[in-house]
Parts: sequence; structure tokens; C-alpha cells
Amino acid sequence: MGKQIVLGVVGLFLGIALYYLLVLHPSLLSLSTNKTTLFTKSPEKSKEVIGFLPYWLIGKAKTDYSSYITNLSYFALTVDTDGSIMKLTSPIEAEPGWYALNSGKITSFLSTAKKNNVDLSLTVFSGDHEMIDELVSNPVTHAHTLAQDVIPVMKEHGFKELNLDIESTKDASSEARNNFTTFMRELKNKLSSEGITMTVDITGMDLLKQNLIDPKEAGKISDHVLVMTYDFHYPGSFVTGAVAPLGGAGVTAEYDVNSAIEKAKAIIPPEKILLGVPLYGYEWETISNTPHAGVIPGTGITASNSRIEELLSNCSTCSASFDKTSLESYIIYKDMETDTFHQLFYPDKDSTLSKTQFAIQQNLGGIGLWALGYEGNNILDPLKDYIK
Repeated sequence: MGKQIVLGVVGLFLGIALYYLLVLHPSLLSLSTNKTTLFTKSPEKSKEVIGFLPYWLIGKAKTDYSSYITNLSYFALTVDTDGSIMKLTSPIEAEPGWYALNSGKITSFLSTAKKNNVDLSLTVFSGDHEMIDELVSNPVTHAHTLAQDVIPVMKEHGFKELNLDIESTKDASSEARNNFTTFMRELKNKLSSEGITMTVDITGMDLLKQNLIDPKEAGKISDHVLVMTYDFHYPGSFVTGAVAPLGGAGVTAEYDVNSAIEKAKAIIPPEKILLGVPLYGYEWETISNTPHAGVIPGTGITASNSRIEELLSNCSTCSASFDKTSLESYIIYKDMETDTFHQLFYPDKDSTLSKTQFAIQQNLGGIGLWALGYEGNNILDPLKDYIK
């Protein structure tokens, strides 16, 4: 009898509990489903690949890069001293970037990108030190002028992001740096109010010296920071070497890509960092056929990846070697007509693969390609897997 009473009491409580769950709080029955949702790993965000298309390479670039990039950035409109977009270089001559955008030369590229779900961005640029000094002398007003001038252009052509490329390589005062930070912040606020994102470009040297751009502040203000990790050797270098060596600092180069990204990650969230990847190299005449030989002054020129492929196919005495430190290729040959040695250091498909693997290992937000139109037949191939 006592056992039956106990069972009855237990049954009563079970009935009350079931009524509570089914009638009063049915949502509690979904806890197991909610728990699964809460602890399921969210899908990883795809990496961004910005392909910069300069107006002077429109004739050499392909119309469709959707297999390799997620963002096509038109380069560029020039920023004038007051923040306005420069439309004329003289009373009778149009600024070339402005002309190419508004004459229809770039239209097919933009239309194809939109059709293939590639985002569009617009780069605004200045590389003139005197003009930049004037630009940052009144940062609030000039930032507002730039926003007022460029936002209608962006809406007209479907650009969703502004790429700010203000390249000043000279030492800057603290006041000038603060002014440029104010300029970035004011511009970003204006863009954000219109639903437009902003990427700021910095050089590897901006991470070492007190140049105009404060990389830490750029990382706080912008959506992305593109580190232009190339031109570690350039036409004016005294010795030959890789344009974007992944390694080799202190051995074959004073500075390398790995060192620059390490410094960037110390002050900028890695997911905001975009790795600059070149599609070109350089060629020099040299005093000997030894790698990293001294350069004959005034002989350095840009060598696109496509031109290097053409050289290799037409030159019977030219062969490429791969440098395992910089992870770039090089060619050394003798010009029989001038009796001088030539050296070319350049990235190729293997270099691009190394850069994509490096970007993944470093948890970077993506890659920026300089520049579309320089590429050869297969240097972009590793990006197909990267953007997936």
C-alpha cells in the first residue's frame, strides 16, 4: 500500500512537469536543438582578394577575373590639395584616371564584375609630397570635401568600398600624423553614413618609420589595411633582389614580407590586414652574373610577369632559377648585343602559392594584387582555391 502511494505521488509530479513543459513553456523542449546551434562552428568567412586595375593597364587586362578575385578596385582618381577629385591636369587636358572612368573605357570590366558577384571598389590616390602636405593641413574640411566629391561618383558606378592610397614616404611631424589620422577618421565617418567601407593602404616602411600614416590608427579606423609588401628591391636599388621576398631579412635583404606582417600584426588585428602581392618584378643590367650583383645605375625597369614569360619562351639562353629564401624566381643572362649581364627577379605561380599559404597561416583577412594586366598565364591560379 505504501509503495502504491509513493508511485502515485511520483506520477503526480511527472504529470505536473509534463504539463509545465507542453503547455506553459513549450520552448524549453527546443533546448537540445538550440544547444546544437550554439555550439556548432560557424562557417569560415571567405578571404578577400582585391585586384587593382590601373587605368594604364586596361588595354592589357582581361575582362573577367571572377575566378581569382572577390573585389575589383579601379585605380585611380587623384586627390587634389583641397580634397576634391582632380578632373583636369590643365585647362584642356583631362586627368587620365578621371577620363578613363567617365569615358566608358572601364565600363566592361565593371559590368562583368557585377555580373559575376565581384564587389567593386574605387581607389583614390596621391603621391605628391607637396600636395599631400596641403591636403592634411586642414584635415576636417578636406576630408569632407573628398567625401562630398567622391560618394556620388561611387554610387553612380556601383563602388561599395573606397581604397585610400595616400603615399608619403618622407618623415612626418607628429602634427602631420595626427592631422592625417583626423582626415582618415572624418572620411570614414562620412563613408559609413552612406554604407561604404574603407581600406587604407600602407607601405612596409610605414611600419618602421614615422611616416605620415600611423598604421595603428589606420587599423582602428578602417575596415581593412592593405600592407603593400613589395618593392623591397626596386629600379633604383644598388643590388638586384626579390621584389617581395617572403624571407631573407638579414641575409639577402634588409627587410622582408614576413617581418613587415609581424610588425603589422602587433598593432592591427590580423583579420583586418590584407597582404600586398605583386604580379611583376624588376630587371637590371649588372656588373656580373652573380645573383644579387651590383646594378649599373639607371638600368632598372619594371618587368611584368607576362613579359617575363615571353622572354623565357623566346630566349634560348635564358632559364629560370627559384630562390628558396625569398621564394621568388630569377633569370640571369648575357645580352650579346651590349655585352652586359641582365638579372630579373620576379614572382610566379609558386610565389603566389607561397603568399596564399602565408596569408592563411597568419590568419590575414585577404590579399591585394598589384596589378591586373601584369599577370601571365598561370601566376593567378593559386587564388582559385584561396578565395574558396
